[in-house]
Amino acid sequence: MPASPPSLPFAGLDPAAVLQALHLAGLPPDGRLLQLNSYENRVWQAHLDDGRVVVAKFYRPGRWSDAQIAEEHAFAAELAQTDLPVVPPLVLHPLEHTGPLQLSPITPTLAHVTTDEGQVFRFSVSERRTGRAPELEDPEVLRRLGHLLGRLHTVGARGRFEHRRRIDSATLGHQPRQRLIDSGRVDPEIDHAWVRLSAQALDLVDAVMERHPPARLLRLHGDCHPGNVLWREEGAFSGPNLVDLDDCATGPAIQDLWMLLPGERAAVAAAQDHLLDGYRDFMDFDDRELLLIEPLRTLRMIHHSAWIAERWDDPAFPVAFPWFASPSY
Repeated sequence: MPASPPSLPFAGLDPAAVLQALHLAGLPPDGRLLQLNSYENRVWQAHLDDGRVVVAKFYRPGRWSDAQIAEEHAFAAELAQTDLPVVPPLVLHPLEHTGPLQLSPITPTLAHVTTDEGQVFRFSVSERRTGRAPELEDPEVLRRLGHLLGRLHTVGARGRFEHRRRIDSATLGHQPRQRLIDSGRVDPEIDHAWVRLSAQALDLVDAVMERHPPARLLRLHGDCHPGNVLWREEGAFSGPNLVDLDDCATGPAIQDLWMLLPGERAAVAAAQDHLLDGYRDFMDFDDRELLLIEPLRTLRMIHHSAWIAERWDDPAFPVAFPWFASPSY
């Protein structure tokens, strides 16, 4: 797969290319197109000739392999087949075409799109599903979220990922920390202190995970923060819906639970109880995993910093994260 210039990873992806890709996938658009917010990938909402509204996703070049995305799609389909409120990718119906923009099927739900400039993107399409943010202060909302995640983990426990990443201190801590150091993005004024303190933090993470390893590793959503939960008031999928399995991974159950807890320490215990009450209606939970919340939070912070640093040459990132280059951050 040809590499895109790091500073312009989506340079060849304009609205005309998006509309043409949908047409070649057998999903002819009517011309109405809206770009949606996404830092990692490029995501567009499109209206089709048959009246449906879909979301076209172009994966950031070089991030995931075909095999990793195929596992994501298969997991989403498996969840949907058990009536879980997730949005699986649609089956594409590629058309024969000899023009400058090419669409090459990889799996029934994944294709390579080659633009006029020779850039290659991995491409999928899903139905649009709308909703509002969940009210995480409401105990009943937390219990229903617990129900959903318990059901998801019941399915996740039935199989295993071969290609998706694993939630551990090497993948989300030591490796991204080293990439961040190598990037030169850490401000020279605080470089020595940050290197020392981040190493100490990871030593503590390793110690906790060694003393309290999770009894079971599951296929997870992997990035279950409130922004990836849509609450619907009515219809076949009323209640909480999960979107964006882009970061699905293997890891401990608590990874999909802790990001839904409030930041205020006084409110955490009550929210945790409501969430786990719902979860345990469908899936056992080992309370020792609660000791992994702060280690997992630490890993997420280090990984997030490295993620920004590695994409800093993408013009969208300095605009979205201007504080990243400051010594105070």
